[in-house]
Amino acid sequence: MNATALSIAAATAGLAAGGYAYAAMWPTSQIFGHTIVAGHDPDEIAPTYDDGPNPVYTPQLLDLLDRYAVKATFFLIGNHVQRHPQIAQEIVQRGHLVGNHTQTHPKLLFCSPARVRRELSTCQQAIYDATGVLPTLFRPPHGARRPDVLRTARILGLTPVLWNITAKDWSPIGAEGITRNIEAALKRNRTRTRGSNILLHDGSQLDAPNGVGPSRQDTLTATANLLQSAAARKLRFVTIDRWQSNTSISTAGISKNLSF
Repeated sequence: MNATALSIAAATAGLAAGGYAYAAMWPTSQIFGHTIVAGHDPDEIAPTYDDGPNPVYTPQLLDLLDRYAVKATFFLIGNHVQRHPQIAQEIVQRGHLVGNHTQTHPKLLFCSPARVRRELSTCQQAIYDATGVLPTLFRPPHGARRPDVLRTARILGLTPVLWNITAKDWSPIGAEGITRNIEAALKRNRTRTRGSNILLHDGSQLDAPNGVGPSRQDTLTATANLLQSAAARKLRFVTIDRWQSNTSISTAGISKNLSF
């Protein structure tokens, strides 16, 4: 093979790899299957919180949301639910929506089909045991998915959810940086006439059993900033099921849906 052919082959492989990475990791991509991103009303905002429940930050966040009478969507890690079932229960009791964020927070893109099913079904059972609620929504950790990951979620009665605002609250940018990221993206979404689905975190996959993990204080402050500014602009806060065509799932099918 001559140098030109090698260059063409390398470029083709690079494009294919780039396309696969986009389909598998980009939050708004629909190439590997439909996922909920957001609705078409730019006045609607869905604040979502991943990686909880956390015994330090989740209760503070719940109190903050209560002060503004705002309901949010919490994508819970099954291991954390089992460590802190009372906090998971409180999330539900305060009227918030809970979703499945897997049992141990792996990148499902690199997991076997059996591991994918186990991660989702075990998390489903953990949340149901703690709250009496069987989630109908699923967010893949890091947004990483393959077509079969999305199919498995749907077999288990779960609608996949991604996001269209990355607040980057895991980065050392402070509450001001998180707020700037959110506000800039809200402006873009309004220009594009679409709702806003904001990715934030009240916990971390690195949380220890006693709750020690990365600080989410900046996320709390950024959330307070969002709640204050959105109220002044008369924006509406919604939970993700606002954009879900069918949120019902029969608890009679738990054994069937959760079996390995």
